[in-house]
Amino acid sequence: MRKLLLVLTLMVAGQLMVTAPVLARSESIAVVVNEDAITMSDVKDRVTLIIRSSGMPDNENMRNQIRPSVIDALIEEQIKLQEAERLEVEVTQEQIEAGFAQLAQQNNAEADQFREMLTRAGININTMYRQIKSQIAWGGVIQASIRPKIVVTDADVEDALSRLRDNIGKTEYHVAEIFLAIDNPKEANDIRALANKLSRDMQDGKVPFFRVAQQFSKSAGAAKGGDLGWIQQGQLDQDLENAITGLDVNGISAPVKGMSGYHIFLLRDKREIIEETMPSVEGMTSTIGTQRLERLQRRHLQDLKAQAFIDTRV
Repeated sequence: MRKLLLVLTLMVAGQLMVTAPVLARSESIAVVVNEDAITMSDVKDRVTLIIRSSGMPDNENMRNQIRPSVIDALIEEQIKLQEAERLEVEVTQEQIEAGFAQLAQQNNAEADQFREMLTRAGININTMYRQIKSQIAWGGVIQASIRPKIVVTDADVEDALSRLRDNIGKTEYHVAEIFLAIDNPKEANDIRALANKLSRDMQDGKVPFFRVAQQFSKSAGAAKGGDLGWIQQGQLDQDLENAITGLDVNGISAPVKGMSGYHIFLLRDKREIIEETMPSVEGMTSTIGTQRLERLQRRHLQDLKAQAFIDTRV
């Protein structure tokens, strides 16, 4: 069976069939998030989705390793859906189906064919629908609540371009990143073990970097396979920069411990900074705005998560 390219790149404003799950009497609860419950079936279905779509080995050890990250992702999805509901951001069934059709197209299939492919792969369609819905809903939250706060001044742009001009003649790096956040110190060892496992498997060519980024990473550009664009020397902390500059093109780094989690880098390309590669004023304005939007939306999500009642039972 050919592998499924489950690329979730939807960032538009946007109710699927499931908001708070309807629980059967015998359904065991994995996590309570405010007034909603995430079931053990939800966790199992998402683990299966990630393993089957990424090409990871499907064994108990791998399932145990990725389960904490899966649970954290489901918690964040529920918080995103709750915030969208609070702000009266609606997601229509048509938007969900359009997102599903987009995924089907990326797999060179019609929606009905793609649904059959997923079923044959043992994937519960509802877990994908939930993932699509949360991304659309969060896109609506960003548009309604966060984007209006982003201001990029002429001085911001000129300062950034001036720093870039000072680096002419130096090397810049086209980088993709997988960032595994440590939100709970109790999970630090599990996150480190997962980061090491993912890094080794990607270095050995067992799983593609971009699919792991889409399913696991919490960094900017995760939906685009982790792509961060061009990074200049001095933009990152020294340990992170050293990990990048020590790579050959197409090389993948070992996990690097940062302030709030582990980073795994892929060096896609490198080049000398010259006048011809300098971004335009419009391009730099867009870059600065995107970076600020990413930081602000991530901070907003973490604030919501810190304020939420979360009862993890597994």
